Amino acid sequence: MTEAVEKVEEKVEAVAAPAEPKKDAQGRSYGTGRRKDAVARVWVKPGSGKVTINGRDQAVYFARPTQRLLINQPFIQTKRAGQFDVICTVKGGGLSGQAGAVRHGISRALIQFEPELRGSLKDAGMLTRDSRMVERKKVGLHKARRKKQWAKR
Repeated sequence: MTEAVEKVEEKVEAVAAPAEPKKDAQGRSYGTGRRKDAVARVWVKPGSGKVTINGRDQAVYFARPTQRLLINQPFIQTKRAGQFDVICTVKGGGLSGQAGAVRHGISRALIQFEPELRGSLKDAGMLTRDSRMVERKKVGLHKARRKKQWAKR
């Protein structure tokens, strides 16, 4: 009976133990983000707050301020704005989906770097992959739901 109790206690300790940060040889943490058809591969490392997407600055790649705000939300939520450099490659989808994918990837990479940030990011809903996809076009319709125009004469 005591052996079973000891095994249960070991499992509880393993679950309760804080997660260890995962960093590579250059001190970076990695996260994959997805949104619609876009996939972002994101590396986060301590730095001055520079965000590079596909080799270009974030202001050049994402011209709309709303897209840049979306990317910076994980840093604002965790009060880490300007403390991390982000290197990211993103492909697929449009700019809106890519911005959402980068945000998702940054959130996941931040958790790899600092596991204690998980609670605040999860409460803000930044770790959940947005599963909404474009509805397929149906036969006999113009779009997914748009019907053909009806003419009386």
